Amino acid sequence: MQADAKAVHNRLRRIEGQVRGVQRMVDEDAYCVDVLTQIAAVQTALEQVAVHVLDAHVRGCVAGAVSEDGDQAAEKLDELMAAVRRFAKVR
Repeated sequence: MQADAKAVHNRLRRIEGQVRGVQRMVDEDAYCVDVLTQIAAVQTALEQVAVHVLDAHVRGCVAGAVSEDGDQAAEKLDELMAAVRRFAKVR
């Protein structure tokens, strides 16, 4: 994840700007559907960041654990599946 940290920070800053824009829209009493559209855009942007972080985790942490140690591999795979369940909103 270290190599991608700058890209993730940049994306999060952009999302932060989007959220401030939504706040401004609410303050200015913008049309509700327009506010909802912008909220959906923020949610999509956050989901894209989450997929990027999950991808880095799988390719780095999980792949390393699987190739090195059987006991740690099972633990990392369980951790991965818990993260996927949280992300996918599956309980």
